[in-house]
Amino acid sequence: MERCRRGLVLLPALMCWLFSAQVSAQGFGFQDVIDKAREKAGESYQAPTPVPQFLQELSQEQYQGIRFKSENSLWRESGSHFQVSLMSPGLYFKHAVKLNVVDAQGVHDLPYDKNNFTYTSEELARRVPADLGYGGFRLTYPDADAENGRRAFMVFAGASYFRAIGKNNHFGLSARGIAVNTGLPSGEQFPSFTEFWLIRPNAKADTLTLYALLDGRSLTGAYQFDIRLGDAAVMDVKSRLFIRNDIEKLGVAPLTSMFFYGGNTARPVGEWRPRVHDSDGLLMHDGGSGEWLWRPLLNPKNLKIDYFSAAQVQGFGLMQRQTRFDDFQDFGAHYHERPSAWVQPKGEWGKGRVSLVQLPSNNEVNNNIVAFWTPDEPVRQGQTLAYDYQLKVGAPTVSGSDRASAVKTFVGDGNRAGGGNVEGAYRIVVDFAGGPLKDVPGNAPVTSDVIAEGDGEVIEHFVEFLAPVNRWRVSILARPAADQPLSLRAFLKKGEDTVSETWSYEIPVNNDILGGDAR
Repeated sequence: MERCRRGLVLLPALMCWLFSAQVSAQGFGFQDVIDKAREKAGESYQAPTPVPQFLQELSQEQYQGIRFKSENSLWRESGSHFQVSLMSPGLYFKHAVKLNVVDAQGVHDLPYDKNNFTYTSEELARRVPADLGYGGFRLTYPDADAENGRRAFMVFAGASYFRAIGKNNHFGLSARGIAVNTGLPSGEQFPSFTEFWLIRPNAKADTLTLYALLDGRSLTGAYQFDIRLGDAAVMDVKSRLFIRNDIEKLGVAPLTSMFFYGGNTARPVGEWRPRVHDSDGLLMHDGGSGEWLWRPLLNPKNLKIDYFSAAQVQGFGLMQRQTRFDDFQDFGAHYHERPSAWVQPKGEWGKGRVSLVQLPSNNEVNNNIVAFWTPDEPVRQGQTLAYDYQLKVGAPTVSGSDRASAVKTFVGDGNRAGGGNVEGAYRIVVDFAGGPLKDVPGNAPVTSDVIAEGDGEVIEHFVEFLAPVNRWRVSILARPAADQPLSLRAFLKKGEDTVSETWSYEIPVNNDILGGDAR
């Protein structure tokens, strides 16, 4: 018994059996992948062989010009809701992965064929090796408005990264299989999914199952993804990790995103768009206390790592709460249609905390936000760990919170007319909406509870009802201690009942709000 601590192309010769076969879980299953991961953990780590340098040096435009021929999609002839489009290595995807198909006849290697792609030039096509291998794959579903009648809703490519979207989303933030030593001076490790097994679905199946083998310098892993698509993309994930070397910081169910600037930060000089971000906050649910906590994101001037402890983490995620075009004014990037992602643990993960890593960035190209769960107990060589969870990707409602949400955060100078006229202070404005406050009249007894952590001082706070937008606004005047960040917590009450999530915010010492060079 397993001991653990809880916490494309189809070649013509293959088309017939791929079309006629029915999926069978009897010949190959998750336990087989677990056994492979356990065995590999006992071997010396061998980094994946990189693809030729010229492929790694392709520009974004050149790489996107390598297009998979949709008529060769896996399972196209079966009538399945799910089809698979294959991807070439290159650019960010620096090594090939092994792909297998599992059906009633067994496990079959999916052979590589460079002719399943079109290329931007004959020279590039000629230089691509015949045995290059695939860089990853996309899962697609029927969409009458999409090119070729299908739309990609999930992508597995690059290290252990995967991305998904719900209905009416554009791709934005990413998830990963695991994070190792993120934000540490020793440097982050990036284990990779090196092999996948795609389980052929029945024609009418609404769930697709795939397995993945993870390999890295400090650990190996076996993963099972049960994937279904509705208004949100829903993945039930099972992971089994085998530790090769001691790990200082293990990041479970990591999410990676981008925050350049938003309504709560200074706008960089020369930027005309109101906001630029894939996500605007971290949401966490403590099942022990019942608290829902919201932390708006920052683009700090220096690396910033925050930890949020909970007696029992019921869920966490990176959310994109701004969903109107007017919030961004960028029709090309579709930031208003970027998805939110919510991780809900299954079983007992043990004691731990949610980590939020925010890195400085001077553009919108870099992913500078990472969130994950970290166990309190040390992760030691020889351990076997198990973490199961559900990941939902879609609208901001994927968390299932029933509390009023902090939908807007604004921060300004508190030492000016209309701001408070207090030297060294900040005026912070937070708008709450929805949940129990949705139909509450403007004269209801709604009050704010605001706390400054450390030696910070809350000078005043009051609540206003904004009838035109049906929001409740908390206005705060607060001042940090000398040379200290200002850390605040605020929530709303109706009578004696807490009706909102807890808004948690920290203004760093080094910022652009009270003057100085904008980013």
